[in-house]
Formats: sequence, structure tokens, C-alpha cells
Amino acid sequence: MLKWFEAKSLEFKPLIIFSVLNGISIGFLNLSLGFNSVGFYQMTKLAIIPCTVCLQSLFYSKRFSSSVKAALAVLLLGVGVATVTDLQLNFLGSMLSLAAIVTTCISQIWTNTMQKRYSIGSTPLLYLSAPYQALTLLLLGPPLDRLLVHQTVLEFEYTPATSAFITLSCLIAICVNFSTFMVIGKCDAVTYQVLGHVKTMLVLAFGFIVLQNPASMRNIGGILVAVIGMVAYAHYNEKDAQMQALTKAPEDPSKDVEEGNSKNKPDDRVTARK
Repeated sequence: MLKWFEAKSLEFKPLIIFSVLNGISIGFLNLSLGFNSVGFYQMTKLAIIPCTVCLQSLFYSKRFSSSVKAALAVLLLGVGVATVTDLQLNFLGSMLSLAAIVTTCISQIWTNTMQKRYSIGSTPLLYLSAPYQALTLLLLGPPLDRLLVHQTVLEFEYTPATSAFITLSCLIAICVNFSTFMVIGKCDAVTYQVLGHVKTMLVLAFGFIVLQNPASMRNIGGILVAVIGMVAYAHYNEKDAQMQALTKAPEDPSKDVEEGNSKNKPDDRVTARK
């Protein structure tokens, strides 16, 4: 437990860049949801996985096998069929969604690389970056609200109910941030997005089974296809990880020592003749 809150330090410049980018990605995601239909917002979330795969392949030399890519395609197809209903396009919403996709992909990739590069855990990294993320949103939020919706949070009429829900939302967001940094640090950005779609499918299934929400054959079929993609991704991703571990595993140094000793050891037959 204490290791989670172990004090760490980071270079100021990369910490600021990372924190500001995370804050901007959060803002773009919220703006994308506000200026698009729910269906188009779901398409935005689906686009994060292929964008992340492309960025990691191009700039981080990470290889994804054809099996993993095919499994991700099946997963995205199933989630899209199950969740995407209406697609209402507009220019501003599309631009905000594009910005949300790019910034979210980069920030999640950096969440993983920062932890590995600086040997820092998920909680210390979140602890160090959270104040700068909050400051970024505090500085950018009101002007953007004024520009886009002609109202800021200072002009909103708060009631006890809205204040309670805002507080609850903030507490949930803290838990989400903890889990996000932890999962991305232990796995990677693509796996985190896959887990997010698993959550979506579980929420849909819970609504259909427990809450008796109406379900169409399209919803059920999409969930089944998505589950197949999730299982296939877990299998092939683990298989690729094992293959990479084998290829990167160093040879046993004791073998080199034994070989060196055998070369330097004099031949008994030659010694006996002498």
C-alpha cells in the first residue's frame, strides 16, 4: 500500500507536457460528447483503438500481429453494431472528435511510456500530474464554454441536487483516473481501450438481463461478436507477449563461462605426453 504513494520526482518539462495533454484530451472528449450525437460519440471512441495501433506502430516500433489486428477488428465491429444507432454529423463536432481521438491516443500512450521511462508507478505519476491537469482545465474551460455555449460554470444556477451529483461525479472520476493509470501502466493503451469496451458490453448486458430493457437481435448479435473479439484479442495478445519475451530473453551467461573454461582448460592427453 505504501509503495503506491511512494514519493517520486520527474523532470519538469515532460511532466508539464504530459499533464497539459491529458487535460486537453479530457476537455476534447467532453466537448465531443456535447456537440455530437451519442452514436457519433461512440464512433469516436471506437476510432481510438485503430489510431493508437497506428501511432504505436509508426512512432514506437511496436508490432501488432495480424491475429491481434483481426481480433480488434471483430471487437470493434461487434461494439459498433451493438451501440451505434444514430450518426448525426456536423463540422464542429467532427473537428472536436478528431482532436479528441488524437490527443486521447497520445496521452494514453504517454501514460504507459512515462511510467516505464522514469520507473514511476501509476499513483505517483497521477499525483504529480493531477494539479497541472486541473490547472489546464481551469484555464481553458471557461473561455471555451463562453465561446461554444455562451455560458460558464460561474453563471450556472446550482441546486443542492446538481451540487451533489457534481461531487459524486468528481469522486467517480478520481477512481477512474486511478484505474486508468494503473491499467495502462501494467498493460498498454490498446488493452485499456479493450477493457473499456468490455465495460460497455457488460453495461448493455446488465440492462437487458436485470433491468429488462428492450433488446433487439442487432444488440444481442453485436454483443456476441464483441465477446468473440475480446476473447480472441486476449488469446493472441498473450501469445504475442510470450513470443516477444522469448525473443528478448538473454542467453544464460553460465553457458559462456563454461565454454570459456573448457577452451582455456589444457588437454589432459597433451599434459600426460609432456
